[in-house]
Amino acid sequence: MRRAALLTAVAVLATACGSGDTSTVIGRADSGKLTIGIRYDQPGLSQRRLDGRYVGFDVDVAKYVASELGVKDTGITFKEARGAARESMLQNGEADLIIASYSITDARKEKVAFAGPYFETGQGVLVRYTEEGIQGPETLNGRKLCSVKGSTSAQKVKTDYAQGVQIVEYGQYSDCVIALMAGNVDAVTTDEVILAGFAAENPELLKLVGKPFSKERYGIGVPKGDAKSRDAVNQAIEKMISSGEWKRALERNVGPSGYEIPQPPQITEKS
Repeated sequence: MRRAALLTAVAVLATACGSGDTSTVIGRADSGKLTIGIRYDQPGLSQRRLDGRYVGFDVDVAKYVASELGVKDTGITFKEARGAARESMLQNGEADLIIASYSITDARKEKVAFAGPYFETGQGVLVRYTEEGIQGPETLNGRKLCSVKGSTSAQKVKTDYAQGVQIVEYGQYSDCVIALMAGNVDAVTTDEVILAGFAAENPELLKLVGKPFSKERYGIGVPKGDAKSRDAVNQAIEKMISSGEWKRALERNVGPSGYEIPQPPQITEKS
């Protein structure tokens, strides 16, 4: 009887030890499961298809990083991470990682940690194909400019280029694009790689204008203070780049839009 009880105790202890430290992302990954926040509405980057599949460059990055942490595709739970909710999802434990065209900024680093960057792009402007009066951010005075809640893109245009622009905000980029095609707004602004995906889906209705006018560095959001997990994610990003899978994933997902594939970035967000 005592021997049976002892064996049971040993088994329970072994299971507990094998489960890892659940206070860290890499510890939770020991269970074979991770929850990753992504966008659902960005063609080429991160999109939830009607059949329930998740596709795009960010999705491929998420799967690669998870695999390097010991989590198979079947162990990933994808959760929608809208712009305004990304910090709170990490702070509240709703997501272990955020991989959602998440630009690294000093303000955000006060609330979360970042690994990366894993991609760099610039801000752009999307308009209707027949639009001739808008040629860049400086020509948006008196126009309605759409961006999503929680994004800094539209405010940058207003502060640096067109103080007379009228900002309209929606919950998702796809809502902005629908409003643009319906004539309810005059332009949409966010990162050019995101806009290129929408233009590629609607080439007879939409076009990019002007040149990129900012530098956006996409990082992977990690809970603040979890330095070991950030180091592990950085190693995964570096391996994805050095193996060639980073470039292949971009060519597969973003290349068809005509967007020029950039050089891989240097990892700067380190412990």
